Amino acid sequence: MAARRLSSLLYRSLAASSSSGSAPLLSSLGRSSGCGRSINRFSTAAAAEELIIPPVQINYTQNLINGQFVDAVSGKTFPTYDPRTGEVIAHVAEGDAEDINRAVAAARKAFDEGPWPRMTAYERSRILLRFADLVEKHSDELAALETWNNGKPYEQAAKSELPLFIRLFHYYAGWADKIHGLTVPADGDYHVQTLHEPIGVAGQIIPWNFPLVMFAWKVGPALACGNTIVLKTAEQTPLTALFVAKLFHEAGLPPGVLNIVSGFGPTAGAALASHMDVDKLAFTGSTDTGKIVLELAARSNLKPVTLELGGKSPFIVCEDADVDKAVELAHFALFFNQGQCCCAGSRTYVHERVHDEFLEKAKARAVRRVVGDPFKKGVEQGPQIDTEQFEKVLRYIRAGIKSNATLECGGDRFGSKGYFIQPTVFSNVQDDMLIAQDEIFGPVQSIFKFKDLDEVIRRANATRYGLAAGVFTRNLDTANTLTRALRAGTVWINCFDVFDAAIPFGGYKMSGIGREKGIYSLNNYLQVKAVITPLKKAAWL
Repeated sequence: MAARRLSSLLYRSLAASSSSGSAPLLSSLGRSSGCGRSINRFSTAAAAEELIIPPVQINYTQNLINGQFVDAVSGKTFPTYDPRTGEVIAHVAEGDAEDINRAVAAARKAFDEGPWPRMTAYERSRILLRFADLVEKHSDELAALETWNNGKPYEQAAKSELPLFIRLFHYYAGWADKIHGLTVPADGDYHVQTLHEPIGVAGQIIPWNFPLVMFAWKVGPALACGNTIVLKTAEQTPLTALFVAKLFHEAGLPPGVLNIVSGFGPTAGAALASHMDVDKLAFTGSTDTGKIVLELAARSNLKPVTLELGGKSPFIVCEDADVDKAVELAHFALFFNQGQCCCAGSRTYVHERVHDEFLEKAKARAVRRVVGDPFKKGVEQGPQIDTEQFEKVLRYIRAGIKSNATLECGGDRFGSKGYFIQPTVFSNVQDDMLIAQDEIFGPVQSIFKFKDLDEVIRRANATRYGLAAGVFTRNLDTANTLTRALRAGTVWINCFDVFDAAIPFGGYKMSGIGREKGIYSLNNYLQVKAVITPLKKAAWL
């Protein structure tokens, strides 16, 4: 279906649902928190509304190996779900170790014998550009499929993530013919040069929270450098990767260069991480799983590994902040993508002089947050990805209540169907509480109070993570002090979640190894070779 036609159908559905006279998506009800104060709760009116079924055909549910869509060797399939309802969208081929073996063999042959690494870099660039153009043509359809399989707001997928996906491939297409080595001066009569060579077969494992964007972060630099790929999708969200892989072959990508296996971590993921014929591994996911991936890679052929892992990012609101703007940015930093973001600003540190005002306004903003069917226009928050994540977030909320943090609003499921959770705000959070230490990966904001910069630097850094941080201040000296003191791979000043294609992303400490995006990501997929040749009667050295 053409993208323009899909968009028309989808927004006709949106218009019909918004004019149906149904109850408002969100309202607040007073109820005692058990802590001697009134908190805000949310209605379940939206649960009774009819959900929009996107007009998208699901055509690709098999594994992609050597340019062909094929069933799993075992013949098994697994269901992929609509997180709005928990109902099955489609059944997808369940790849395991044998499917990984076949995919790696195809990628190895394509690298060792095929045309991809032997093409001129300009030819590779043109294929990447043609692919980006095809994605743009199908962007409405892909955004709808992403929302259906993941639960993120359609407007977010269509207006932010698909444009970023396209921009990333334009960016890496531009790099393809600009990767080169150096001529190096050396002591003695020698000509020395360095070659930057593709590393070979890249194994890649992507997560479910940003399926398309993570596909681009991994696949773009690997292909620009001339490698071949075996990519394992997250079992929760396999559909859009298979769709865009089909578009890649329409753009002229040779068979075997990009292979995709859908399956589970302990089977397909472990087989890929430990495969002796995979030359490099890239993983995005939880820190605990990252440790397993790293161990499997080390125990096999000691393949190099890049890891983009968990986070518990501080968002620091200084005493000179414009409170209204700080509240809105802190709200976005945490609640974006249902809180399912590795760099979410999940520890909101607020200076004591503005803390009380900030807290009241942050609570009011959370109560106003529109939760419901992510296909409906104006909805800010859809469901969590699946029942496991849904229950995990609710356990953390219960742990926060049990540890005597103050539940300001939310704290429960939203509606009676699907995996929706009320936007939740805690105050009086202490640094040793579970909700302050662990990555929740859900719509739960924890607000802390601090007195001065030395204190907040110490507390912000007192975590095993170091992925990102946010700072809200009007003082340049304060901003400079914090950016250098915070041990995090990204620090946003008076902004958050800026993911330009050229900006490197990655973590300190247990938030990962290496960097994604930008020029630094190319290093993950290149080998550096030194070539030394004696010079006879050189005119100069």
